[in-house]
Amino acid sequence: MDFEVTILGSNAAIPTLSRGTTSQYVHCKQRHILIDCGEGTQMQLRKFHIKYQRINIILISHLHGDHVFGLPGLISTMQLMGRTQGLKVYGPIGIKKLLRANLDAGGGYFLFKIDIVELENDGAGLIFEDKCIEIHHFPLKHRIPTHGYRIQEKPATRKLVREAFNKTGVSVAYIKKLLQGEDITDNLGVHVTAASVTLPAPPTRAYAFCSDTAYSEAIIPYIQGANLLYHESTFLDKEAERAAETYHSTAKQAAAIALKAQVKLLILGHFSSRYKSLRLFQEEAEELFPHVSIPEDGMLYVISN
Repeated sequence: MDFEVTILGSNAAIPTLSRGTTSQYVHCKQRHILIDCGEGTQMQLRKFHIKYQRINIILISHLHGDHVFGLPGLISTMQLMGRTQGLKVYGPIGIKKLLRANLDAGGGYFLFKIDIVELENDGAGLIFEDKCIEIHHFPLKHRIPTHGYRIQEKPATRKLVREAFNKTGVSVAYIKKLLQGEDITDNLGVHVTAASVTLPAPPTRAYAFCSDTAYSEAIIPYIQGANLLYHESTFLDKEAERAAETYHSTAKQAAAIALKAQVKLLILGHFSSRYKSLRLFQEEAEELFPHVSIPEDGMLYVISN
């Protein structure tokens, strides 16, 4: 339960009574991350019992209103609630200007530090890391500069089998190297392999978020092998021409990307309000890729190996 994603909003530009605009909350290794912040995100956070003040990183994919218009209000509420902890905000070039204009209009004085990092439009790479996680960004194919994100664990160390280690008689000073997978020979010539006294670390887990984007195989290297992939699917296949014109994807195109990237589970989202039922989205995607989920707002996905 230390890596999970809550869907706060799953509709496209126009929200409905049951689906908000794009926003997701990611809890990974005690890091609390908000991805996109469409209008109404504050209400969704309250509705699904997620505490505002826990959020310490916000990732914005692009500057269309249904992905960012909720952000000035959320930051203002954090201030009103007495926040003192710093906040990191990552997004495309222009997000500083957007936020500064909104915050200055309301007085612009904050008791906590807001670190706003603008990402190069066509760039890709590591934007955040600590001892537990990494966050990478990569370009998507949309009408304006848009970023996808990959949140992943850092590799854990191997696990010591204490009974097996004790039988070797070597000094505990060698444990660190053995846990790092190194074989050792002590000063008495006793040779110990890491495999004989440790267990492999569990595989790392990763979540990839692909916001508004046309079909693009260029993103595959960045999302390869993710345990969980969110990929927008604004339209059904019969609207593929419309999807291409607006730089969006269909459910079948999202499934094609998931298949090529060999992910474990695909979440569809960013559904156009023209569709009253989403059953066909699942059916079309499953023609290509068997592991597909249609989220409801508030749905929790636990990421496991």
